[in-house]
Amino acid sequence: MDKAKKLRELFQRHGIIRVMGAHDALGAKLVENTGFDCVWASGFEISTSFGVPDANILTMTDFLNVAVSMNEAVSIPVIADCDTGFGNSNNVIYTVKRYETAGIAAISIEDKCFPKVNSFVPGRQELAPISEFVGKILAAKNSQVGKDFMVIARVEALIAGWGMDEAVKRAHAYADSGADAILIHSKANTYSEISEFVRRWKNKAPLIVIPTTYFRVTVPQLGKMKIKMVIYSNIGIRASIRATKNVFKQIYKDGTTALVEKKIASLKEAFELQGMCEMKESELKYSGSSKEEIVAVIPAAGDHLEEHSMKDLSRDIPISMLDINGKTLLQRQVETLNRCKVYSIYVITGYRSDRICIDGIEIIKNTLYKKTGALFSIMMALERIDQPTFIVYGDVLFEHAIFQRMAESQKDITILVGRMGGSKNYGPEKKIDIVVTRNRSPRTRGLSRVDSIKLVTKTDLVLQAEKAGYEFPGMTFLSLRGVKIFKNVYNRHKGKLEKASLGELLGEIINAGFDVFCTEVDSGWMELHSFADYKLACSLQK
Repeated sequence: MDKAKKLRELFQRHGIIRVMGAHDALGAKLVENTGFDCVWASGFEISTSFGVPDANILTMTDFLNVAVSMNEAVSIPVIADCDTGFGNSNNVIYTVKRYETAGIAAISIEDKCFPKVNSFVPGRQELAPISEFVGKILAAKNSQVGKDFMVIARVEALIAGWGMDEAVKRAHAYADSGADAILIHSKANTYSEISEFVRRWKNKAPLIVIPTTYFRVTVPQLGKMKIKMVIYSNIGIRASIRATKNVFKQIYKDGTTALVEKKIASLKEAFELQGMCEMKESELKYSGSSKEEIVAVIPAAGDHLEEHSMKDLSRDIPISMLDINGKTLLQRQVETLNRCKVYSIYVITGYRSDRICIDGIEIIKNTLYKKTGALFSIMMALERIDQPTFIVYGDVLFEHAIFQRMAESQKDITILVGRMGGSKNYGPEKKIDIVVTRNRSPRTRGLSRVDSIKLVTKTDLVLQAEKAGYEFPGMTFLSLRGVKIFKNVYNRHKGKLEKASLGELLGEIINAGFDVFCTEVDSGWMELHSFADYKLACSLQK
C-alpha cells in the first residue's frame, strides 16, 4: 500500500497516531521496530546531526535526501518537517513535487518568516502574514498529484507569544484553505494552552501536538482532548547525544571498552538493523551460483578437565576460548570459516558457557553436557539444519584450504583424516577415533571409502595404529543428503549414542550400508589436547 494512503487510513481509524522523530535511516528503523506508527523527519534532529543550527542553514535538498533514506529504510509512513517550505509559495510548490515523488507521506510547514529559527530558541520568532501562509497552503495542495499526500499546517502563534486568539484564527484560516491537519505548537510547561485551544477549536481538521516542554502529558490524556497525533520530535537525537557522550567519556577515562560493552548494542544487533541477513539471502539467491549455503557446527561443550596438562587452563574457560596470540581459538575458527564463505555458525556450549562471547555465531546451550558426548551436542544443532554442513570440533585449529578441499567433495559424507604416528601429546585416557580405509591411502584418488572407524584409548593405540594408519580429528563435511542420513541413523540408535563421539555415529552409518569417504592432509590442522599443543599453536599462529 502507498505510504500516503497508509497515513490517511491512520487518521481515519480510532485512537492517537504515535510518531517518533529521527534524523537518519538507522533512527527510522529503530522507530519502526519500537512500534510507532510513523517517522517524523525532524528538522531539528537533521540539523543537529549535521552540526548546524536549526535555522534554515541546510537546503531543501539536504533535508529531502535524509527523508528519502529514512523512507527507504522503513515500511511505515514518513512525515517530513519542512520548516517554512524553504521560501515562498514557489519554493513550496517545488518542495511538494520533490517530496511526493520521493514517496514521503506528508510534509509539515510552519507559519514563520523565512529564514526561521527553532521554536525553543529565545528571541526572534517572526510570523508570516496569514494571507502569505494561506497562499503557501493553497499552492501546496494544488501541486500534489495523488489525493492521499498530506499537507500539515503548523501554527506558531503560541510560540511567538501572539496569544490564543491569534492561534485559533490562524488555525481556522489554514484548515479552511485545505490543510489536512493542524499542528498546534506550544512551549508551555503544562498542556493547559493545548487544552484551551482544543476547547475553542471549531473545525473538523485533526489536531497534532509536539509535547516537548509539557512532556508529562500522557497519550490517554491527549486522547481525551481529541488530539489525533502526538509527535516526539527531538527525543532521538537528544538520547543519542547523551548516551554516546557518556560512552565516549568512559572509554577515554578507562582506556578500554570493557566497562561499556554491556551498555552498547552488540555487532549482531547492528547487523540486524543493517539487514545483513536479508543481504546474505539475496546474495545466495541472485549470485548465479547453484551451490546451497553451507553452515558450520562447532561442538564446544566439554570441560577437557580430564586432560591433566590442561586442567589449570581450562578450569575457568572452555578450551575454545583459549587465547592464541591475541585471538581465541574459537575466533580463529570463525574467521577461517568466514574466509570460506561460511557465515552461519552454530556453537554448542556447556562448560563455562558464560565465557563464550564472540560475534558471528549462534549459541546453542547443552545443559546436559556432563552426561552427554560430543555427538549429542552436534545433533542439537543438526536438528534445526537442512543445508550442507561442516562439523568441526571446538579444539581444532585449521586452515581454510582444508575446507575448500572438503567442500569440493561430491560425496554425501566426507571426513578429514591424518596419518597416525609422529609426536602426539595425548593424555593416557584420551580416546582417539582411528580410521581403516579400503585402499589404504586416501591420497590415491583424493578420496577413499572408509571401511571402519574405531574409538580407542592411547593404551590400545599401539595395537591398532599399524592396521589403521589414520586418525579422525572430527572434521566432517555433509551434503544435504548427508545431513539427512546423519539424522536418520542417529534417531534409530539414539538411546545408545547419547554419550557417543562423532566417530561412533560414523561407524553406525557405515554399518547401515552408507558410504563414508575420507581425504588425507599432511598439514593445515592441529588439535589442542595438551599444554604442549597449546604452546606449539601459539608459536605457529600469527
